[in-house]
Amino acid sequence: MPKRILPFFSYLFHPVFIPIYATLFYLFSNHSYFFNKEKYIVLLQVSIITFVIPIMFFFLLKLTGKITSIMVPELSERKFPLVIQCFLIILLVRKSITLELYPELHFFFLGALMSTLIALSLLFFNTKVSLHMMGLSALAFFVFGLSLHHQTPNTALIIFLVLMNGVVASSRLIMKAHTPKELIMGVLLGSIPQILLLYVWL
Repeated sequence: MPKRILPFFSYLFHPVFIPIYATLFYLFSNHSYFFNKEKYIVLLQVSIITFVIPIMFFFLLKLTGKITSIMVPELSERKFPLVIQCFLIILLVRKSITLELYPELHFFFLGALMSTLIALSLLFFNTKVSLHMMGLSALAFFVFGLSLHHQTPNTALIIFLVLMNGVVASSRLIMKAHTPKELIMGVLLGSIPQILLLYVWL
């Protein structure tokens, strides 16, 4: 794959899009039992809380010089966006994606919260992890777990997401955004909470 194409995948699978991708799969895959109106309301809620609000904060932080790029390359730039993300996920799981209404998606976001809190904690030890790999690996395990849960074949999508983990990792290396260690840590940080929580809702 040409090197000039690889950076496109860093934007396509930017962490800010991962909650929307997970919600789309949860609501619109072949096991879905939700009414159309409910699907769009839930998708709108997730989109506003995990995409629209973070983008607004991004422009605010960029205007004030707190961050330089949507990729937040510098370790010092990541703390405030991750704190915001933690609060937004907590808001989401407490007020919208609740355990009673959407248990599987609720646990996906709980796993994402665990991953984000650990990634934030590591920043205080001058350790950066790949948020791209964290989000994408979490999505892959969520799709895998949901497929097992509902006994629905999503083999092609799971294989695609595994391949995309490799493509995005290559993209981040080519863009010199991360070291191999940071990419591996991102995969582990995204995967392990999702795997642990699978035992709760599978």
